[in-house]
Amino acid sequence: MLKTILTLTLLLFARAGLAEPTPAPAFTLPDSDGRDITFPRAHQGVDIYYFWASWCPYCKTLMPHLQSMRIEYGDAVTIYAMNIRDEEMPEVFMLEHGYDFVLMPEADPVMEPYGVLATPALFLVDGQGKIRFSLYDMVFSDNSEYETLTQGQKAGRRAPYWAAEIRQQIDRVLAEYESD
Repeated sequence: MLKTILTLTLLLFARAGLAEPTPAPAFTLPDSDGRDITFPRAHQGVDIYYFWASWCPYCKTLMPHLQSMRIEYGDAVTIYAMNIRDEEMPEVFMLEHGYDFVLMPEADPVMEPYGVLATPALFLVDGQGKIRFSLYDMVFSDNSEYETLTQGQKAGRRAPYWAAEIRQQIDRVLAEYESD
């Protein structure tokens, strides 16, 4: 009984202050093999839509963390690398760095429906097609420690923090599937 009350209390606190999940805008894009994929997908897992470019220091710093999540969570999490505003070959970048995300090499048309203005942008979408987390929602209330740092240094400090929050959100969604 005490365990049940504690679990319910933790779930309430976990949801406190979080906005209701919103429907993910639907779209269809070709992957790097030319296959059209329609989003959002209905399944018992989590999809990560990661809007990135090869020139973005924040993107490059967060990608190893995402790769470790892909390995850690296996089939429960699919990472879609939505390449935008990039003049380089995203396939080459992914291959050179050993990332095995599902590459969407021409995702610029999806930027507007998702409100993507800058990289990186990341949306965690559950199996019911609801956006459960956006990297844009993370607020840095005190940026004073970052004022003298280069973009690469800022990225290096922020990426682990972002990755920890993304993992918490993935765990939260997957725990909900287990409790259903």
